Amino acid sequence: MVDQRTHEQPELSAESMVCARCGAVAEGAPPTWTCSVENGERRYFCDGCARENIRAIEGRLDSTWW
Repeated sequence: MVDQRTHEQPELSAESMVCARCGAVAEGAPPTWTCSVENGERRYFCDGCARENIRAIEGRLDSTWW
């Protein structure tokens, strides 16, 4: 996934996850991150981005709307 702020592809190991909103990188699958399926693609959001946009997530709005 491309970082939305810098538009660069971060170097990741096979077990890393990248936040689709802010580009934060985490090793493994953090239990506090949120997974959303948008247009058939899984997108992961860090706990900070998920907290900031929880109403939109619960309303099932695509992340492009928030």
